Amino acid sequence: MKRLFIALLGFAATTSFAQTIGKVTDPVDWINPLMGTASKPALSNGNTYPAIGLPWGMNMWTPQTGKSGDGWAYTYDADKIRGFKQTHQPSPWMNDYGAFSIMPVTGKLRFTDDDRASWFSHKAEVSKPYYYSVYLADADVTTEITPTERAAQFRFTFPKTDSSYVVVDAQNKGSYIKIIPAERKIIGYTTKYARGPLPKNFKNYFVIYFNKDFKLAKTWDDKKLNDKDLELTVDHAGAVIGFATQKGEQVIAKVASSFISFEQADLNLKRELANDGFDATKAKGRATWNKTLSKISVEGGTIDQARTFYSAMYRTLFFPNKLYEVDAQNQIVHWSPYNGQVLPGYMFAGTGFWDTFRALYPFLNLVYPSINKEMQQGLINDYKEGGWLPEWSSPGYANIMVGNNSASVVSDAYIKGMRGYDIETLWSALKHGANNEGPMEAVGRDGVKYYNELGYVPFDVKKNENAAKTLEYSYDDFTIYQLGRALGKPASEIDIYKKRAMNYKNLFDPASGLMRGKNQDGTFQSPFSPFKWGGAFTEGNSWHYTWSVFQDVDGLAKLMGGHDKFVTKLDSVFSMPPVFDESAYGGVIHEIREMQIANMGQYAHGNQPIQHMIYLYNYGGAPYKTQYWVRETMNRMYKATPDGYCGDEDNGQTSAWYVFSAMGFYPVTPAVDQYVLGAPLFKKVTITLENGKTVVINAPENNDNNRYVQSLQMNGKPYSKNWISHSGLQKGAVLNFNMSATPNKTRGSNPADFPYSLSTEK
Repeated sequence: MKRLFIALLGFAATTSFAQTIGKVTDPVDWINPLMGTASKPALSNGNTYPAIGLPWGMNMWTPQTGKSGDGWAYTYDADKIRGFKQTHQPSPWMNDYGAFSIMPVTGKLRFTDDDRASWFSHKAEVSKPYYYSVYLADADVTTEITPTERAAQFRFTFPKTDSSYVVVDAQNKGSYIKIIPAERKIIGYTTKYARGPLPKNFKNYFVIYFNKDFKLAKTWDDKKLNDKDLELTVDHAGAVIGFATQKGEQVIAKVASSFISFEQADLNLKRELANDGFDATKAKGRATWNKTLSKISVEGGTIDQARTFYSAMYRTLFFPNKLYEVDAQNQIVHWSPYNGQVLPGYMFAGTGFWDTFRALYPFLNLVYPSINKEMQQGLINDYKEGGWLPEWSSPGYANIMVGNNSASVVSDAYIKGMRGYDIETLWSALKHGANNEGPMEAVGRDGVKYYNELGYVPFDVKKNENAAKTLEYSYDDFTIYQLGRALGKPASEIDIYKKRAMNYKNLFDPASGLMRGKNQDGTFQSPFSPFKWGGAFTEGNSWHYTWSVFQDVDGLAKLMGGHDKFVTKLDSVFSMPPVFDESAYGGVIHEIREMQIANMGQYAHGNQPIQHMIYLYNYGGAPYKTQYWVRETMNRMYKATPDGYCGDEDNGQTSAWYVFSAMGFYPVTPAVDQYVLGAPLFKKVTITLENGKTVVINAPENNDNNRYVQSLQMNGKPYSKNWISHSGLQKGAVLNFNMSATPNKTRGSNPADFPYSLSTEK
């Protein structure tokens, strides 16, 4: 009997991975917010934190294991929690702005970062998008949080003691705190931000209401308690309130914030929390997440695949986050991170277009166009108030990364059907950004004079990452041309952008068959190593950036000697060893290490420049290779675990790659009405569009072995192309994939079926 039992266990172990699930209901229950949190500066498995919030909410909350001010706010391997932080942080590398924290303490009154920290265990932690709970062992307190867009409720379950406290930390670099015992209230503001400059009046105002009288009330200044003053304006202000509690007594704290005023923070609290109890707010948050996530329904995958899909989808629904608020007259208003004024209209922040133009914004355009319409209106206000479109906003202009990829974000939205906003102002903004250097290197176009005169940014004129800038400007010019055509602009105005869209050719080196920095006199940079990271490129090498010709892949293939040689070149990315030259950085940056350890050759999925490359086999007549490598990447590089990414998640971009790929297609060229085909991961996916139509993707034979597309029918008719159109999906569609373990090497091999390229446009 024992042998039979062991045999059955062995059988279960070998078959459980293949167990498929039915249609997912309550998709929020499949999410693991801890995915990607086992990260550190030297190696990113996502560089995420468990974001407790609502989709695109102004604020999120996170347990804080790192010291205040540390971008690695929560790391899975940490032992202690120091507080629960309201956060707007898009990335540890960008760090935070407007953060403050709340922490329960018992026994000795401890309020500093280190002293108040408590041991915790993941065994006593519950993390969901709309709810977080953890047992703080040193305090013997369970803390629960449930959020709204601009507010939240805390529920502290205390032990029996006459020394129960709640600490509020308004952070250093200028803060204010005031305790109002008669109202059971604390108010304060923080002025701390990591990326700037910001207007001098930047403040995140917060209000906190408790449901219990204070027996003790003290302020503190850095490391000193203040027994005299209940109001304090110093570099680092905080508050402690205390009371006696019975065993199991629950104390509620309702908190809200505003970038505008204390009065607006109060209004946000009353509007969003009203008279709701903790459980009512929690139920509303859960319902909001389920409604938002249910726009895409999956079935017929494994348990792990469903968990990974919805955990990735969760990450696509936070950034850019709302900066706008609703005033007492029910008008949408915002504090401007550009001029410090309170002005009407939308405003968003917390995203870098270098990352997110690729898949995150196209994902919003497909599934959530109404929120991106708000974002486009926010971009109009960015331009009106700051004079430029942002390329990285956190919350104002941030001087990081390269490119002028706001052009892609604006153009793709309009071309994908967004209407009802001032597109003419955005058109002016794109032209302004494309033809001028901005107030900092990452705004406008650094090196634009060289680019417009020579057709490239030279290697030898002290312009960093010049080849990357050239390639991205060239694509961005293409998107401006596309938008101009869609707006009916005259050839005299837009043909220059079409011409510049071919500037990528100026950096192609026939000797190596790769992109290479070029000097002002027209000679290529020398010496040249295609494995050298940085220098002419951004967080990558020539093998990564050579494929950044989104607008004209066929033209790139011709430069490489034709479609067959193009496919061979793509194969080389995976077959080469992961060697690298880090000398431009003076050390191995985490992106290099993530490529090195992935066992995928030179393919560096942990960073953005090469993420689209797998789909380029469709342009060379070998879509079956796309199908193979897409599945390999999904299987090997993603899992709903703390080490579940293969590099920085980056504000929804790396997650959007997975979500698109699991559905079976990907937006290689934003600002074109096409998605390039891969192969679906699930047996069935249903997308419910905002216009009421549905897209149903059927692949009934799909499993781990059957990763290849034998044939495809669209709306009941055979379909041979390597792409599908956005406009076609908007009408509603049914795609039936016939999947097999054997590749069909002829399907998609006819150039007539290849996706869009500018040089083959008819």
